[in-house]
Amino acid sequence: MALWITDECINCDVCEPECPNQAISMGAEIYEIDPHRCTECVGHFDEPQCVQVCPVSCIPVNPSHVETPAQLLEKYRQLQTQAGAAPASHAAHDASA
Repeated sequence: MALWITDECINCDVCEPECPNQAISMGAEIYEIDPHRCTECVGHFDEPQCVQVCPVSCIPVNPSHVETPAQLLEKYRQLQTQAGAAPASHAAHDASA
């Protein structure tokens, strides 16, 4: 499942640099998450980093982009391939946990 940022966002700027997939960017009024790049940090971390640092808890799961852990891991691998980097060897273990 990709995450999304609600209109409760206060534009504090803490989420964007935490995203390992560069899925967060400034939108017209608030920060936005690209659902095609968001893996909920699967392959990188155990928990979504943007959710961990958000001071107003405005980053829920996006019900329009429901994905399984396996799908998130595959998206992570595709993003890594596109970036020219080899996926981390522990990523397969992370998705099955």
